Amino acid sequence: MIYLAVLAFGVTLGLPIAVIFASRAQGSATSTALEGIARQPESAAQIQTAMIIGLALIESLVIYALLMFFILQAKLPQGEMLREMIDADARRVATDVRDGN
Repeated sequence: MIYLAVLAFGVTLGLPIAVIFASRAQGSATSTALEGIARQPESAAQIQTAMIIGLALIESLVIYALLMFFILQAKLPQGEMLREMIDADARRVATDVRDGN
């Protein structure tokens, strides 16, 4: 049952956390690049190229998190299988309580 809890936790919170941190990183990168361009307009092309490469790498991490989200979501049991797992865990807990463990 702990496996299901960890899996469900990862599926439900993994992608939003990745998106939040990626959006903060992209905002910071863009802000810093614009400040650099404001200070040295003659190097705007180089700064913009470096910023775009950085943003692409950050976005690739979000796409990887999205991929992991779909893979983990497919691993979650559904319907009758989930009910059987919960019932089996409840029987195990009841047996442990009855035996005094």
